[in-house]
Amino acid sequence: MNRCTEEEHGRRRHHRHGGCHRGRRFPDAETLLRRLEEYQRDLEQETADVADLIRRLKEGKTETASV
Repeated sequence: MNRCTEEEHGRRRHHRHGGCHRGRRFPDAETLLRRLEEYQRDLEQETADVADLIRRLKEGKTETASV
């Protein structure tokens, strides 16, 4: 990890292409697309898990109510 020196981060202004974020680059389009698609799959799986949990809780509630 590239940490800022006190001089870089303190009262001096960061240069547009330097400063604390030296060495960090925004990912290229292909990498960004791959990461976003992976993130979307993760979110879809989490949504399905939540929907399943809601369904099971509702089923358990109706079973408890009928007993």
